[in-house]
Amino acid sequence: MWYVGRDDSDGDQFAQCRASQVAGGAGAIGGPFELVDEDGKTVTEKDVLTEPSLIYFGYTYCPDVCPLDATRNAEAVELLEANGEVVTPVFITIDPARDTPEVMKEYTDYLHPRMIGLSGSDEQVKKASQAYRTYYKKQAAEDGDDEFYLVDHSTFTYLTLPGHGFVEYFRRDVSAEDMAQRVGCFVDNL
Repeated sequence: MWYVGRDDSDGDQFAQCRASQVAGGAGAIGGPFELVDEDGKTVTEKDVLTEPSLIYFGYTYCPDVCPLDATRNAEAVELLEANGEVVTPVFITIDPARDTPEVMKEYTDYLHPRMIGLSGSDEQVKKASQAYRTYYKKQAAEDGDDEFYLVDHSTFTYLTLPGHGFVEYFRRDVSAEDMAQRVGCFVDNL
């Protein structure tokens, strides 16, 4: 009898689930953060990332990319729930000046009832962004109106698992169905 197996001699229990590679390894992304939740309470990653989580850095005033990505993440979470797998969607703002806890609550509650919205001071957001190696930069408003500006930013979604931290990222072109399937692989191999 012959069979084909995967060599996981490197000890990676998720090797069969990975579709991406990170320079420096998965341990190079993620880490501690301190932010403010939708109720105005200061929280850390230990308070928020208590189950498998999909983390996205964006902003509520984003005209196109963020709503599409956050909706896709919420759809993936719904597909996972249909399979009995609970994954928490997390939306971390990169625009804390406009994205107050109240704004975040309204935005995330609209997208998914369990989506957690996190804001904080400029410094808190910067530290969280740096931990996940994301990029963002506020752009000057074309008409000079400081209220209406855009923020350039990276658009990855990060999967974290309790006890493992960051394990995978997803690009914008990944569908909700593909995301749910890949996340399900990680959850099944916990």
